[in-house]
Amino acid sequence: MSNYYLPLMSDNIDKEDIQSLIDFLSQESIPKLTNGPKVSEFENAWGNWLGTKYNLMVNSGASANELTMLALNYIYGDGEVILPPLTWISDISSVIFSGFKPVFCDINLKNLSFDIDKLKEVITPETKAIFLTHVLGINGLTKEIIDICNERGILLIEDVCESHGTTFNGKKVGSFGFASNFSFYFAHHMSTIEGGIICTNDERFYQICRALRSHGMMREMTDENLKAEMIKENPDLNKDFIFIRPSHNFRSTELNAVIGLSQLKKLDQNNTRRIENFKYFISKLDPDKYMTDFEMDGQCNYAFIAVLKDQSFDKRNRLETLLKENGIEFRRGLSGGGNQLRQPYFKKNYNVDYDDFKNIEHVHNFGWYIGNYPSLEIKKIDFLISILNRL
Repeated sequence: MSNYYLPLMSDNIDKEDIQSLIDFLSQESIPKLTNGPKVSEFENAWGNWLGTKYNLMVNSGASANELTMLALNYIYGDGEVILPPLTWISDISSVIFSGFKPVFCDINLKNLSFDIDKLKEVITPETKAIFLTHVLGINGLTKEIIDICNERGILLIEDVCESHGTTFNGKKVGSFGFASNFSFYFAHHMSTIEGGIICTNDERFYQICRALRSHGMMREMTDENLKAEMIKENPDLNKDFIFIRPSHNFRSTELNAVIGLSQLKKLDQNNTRRIENFKYFISKLDPDKYMTDFEMDGQCNYAFIAVLKDQSFDKRNRLETLLKENGIEFRRGLSGGGNQLRQPYFKKNYNVDYDDFKNIEHVHNFGWYIGNYPSLEIKKIDFLISILNRL
């Protein structure tokens, strides 16, 4: 066993963040602890960083996904939502829970986003949204995807849970679509321990999300005209308890927001180091053994990506043995463990021809991610590369 232990994440919450919590809790009068002014402060700070007008903090990235889909269904009605099979389960479950029909499109192996030709094939008159995932800090957007959405009146929703600070054409991803979702889980670029946020420039969508964040209660909206319409439509109800559709409690706490405000100050600096780490890693990885021609423009990766070129289960098993023996933590399949269409929850209800999903099948079986964080020393990156190239 090597002395160079490499966990998936290290030191993502530091003493400065903890001190910000101590200071917040040490006020003379006990501060409000549930969703309140600190949450609003973080929402505004995040919007300034990302470049979006309306931002709503929630208790997880999964909640951001579900709340987004609930609001879209409330406004636009039932239909189809196109997803990649390389994503986190909450993207898919949010589509199913909200009443949409999930439709899947294989990925490409350059940016791990949609295969454009296949994407065009699965669009129908029932397509309401394309739910794109920026996988592990690699930009998944192209001009063609944006044009398709604009020309066909399809909503573009960005899952940016793994890609804080990634850019497309010099602009942060998460600011292109109708809405975007971020996660602040411990292992991501920045953390509020648990937490997430929904970002948009559409005020009506934002107002509906505000209500749905708190059980669907209309009173959480800040648009008085919209509230007045709903009160007029429901004269038999107490205006403080009008529930616009079934929902849950997706609210964050003030404590999460305090950590978020502390973390946000360091995000750009930490991301610069991550970007440098990933470029160095890819430049040293053996291109005869691994895929190294990813689209690198705008990448901001919190994990190193290793995908074997050969479809060899023997090599895969030998590599995983090497990684384990040398104290290197990894996850096979990249985001969400690989092909979500192979998961029990999906196979139980849907029939899939895996021959239609050859690229995600390759990543599912022969791809890994390994932690990339600001405090990671270059000697540990060199050690990791030596282990991978030894295969």
